[in-house]
Amino acid sequence: MSIIGCQGCRSAEPLPFSFTMAFQPIVDVSQNKVWGYEALVRGLEGQGAGWVLGQVDEANRYKFDQACRVRAIELAGSLFQDNDTRLSINFMPNAVYEPAACIRATLDAARRVGFANRQLMFEFTENERMLDVGHVQRIITEYRRQGFLTALDDFGAGYAGLNLLASFQPDLIKLDMELIRGIANSPARQVIVAGVVTMARELGITILAEGVETEAELMALRAAGIRLFQGYLFAKPALASLPQILLPETCGTVTIEAPKVA
Repeated sequence: MSIIGCQGCRSAEPLPFSFTMAFQPIVDVSQNKVWGYEALVRGLEGQGAGWVLGQVDEANRYKFDQACRVRAIELAGSLFQDNDTRLSINFMPNAVYEPAACIRATLDAARRVGFANRQLMFEFTENERMLDVGHVQRIITEYRRQGFLTALDDFGAGYAGLNLLASFQPDLIKLDMELIRGIANSPARQVIVAGVVTMARELGITILAEGVETEAELMALRAAGIRLFQGYLFAKPALASLPQILLPETCGTVTIEAPKVA
């Protein structure tokens, strides 16, 4: 595995496809401000993530993972105008053969655009079966040593979320959208989310609710004690740019202006 990974990262062969990033805001409603943006892989003409990921295979997985990080940081560096905005990047744990070595290109890109390590958050998804949980733990340990944040995405939708939390604790948990869809009218979902919030608080983990689409969902999740949100209610992802963020009146303001492009 490590030999393939090393060759995959260093190979001079370019990826057989091109891609860019779209950015979707993460909003802190307790402060009515942008907490950060998630970088979402897209085709150059706006094709969805599935179109891009469908071209990733064992031969180019390592190079693609590296290229995604660098592309996201370089684009964000041209868009962000302050050093408080965070950038969240998805990564493939199974495409990281050695955490300290595989992060070098990311660190170089961050230095080039002037990003502090604390501005970067790396998300791994519960939907990706973990081939080696101990390996994921080593990645999280190294990333924390470097000053990055880590997040477990799609919590509640994948293979073994509670077992993963028992093994290691990321800085954030992103609640899967299917868990929160219709939560305003679902006592069962409300109880489950309240339990996750309580558990996360005891573990020192921040909850982020993703895929929020209605004010009713927002109000129910706020009542559960959640303050970080992401979803179409606030903004759709914008291709290679930052969208304007709309906040419903329940948040106490009308709009939050996205950072202006430099």
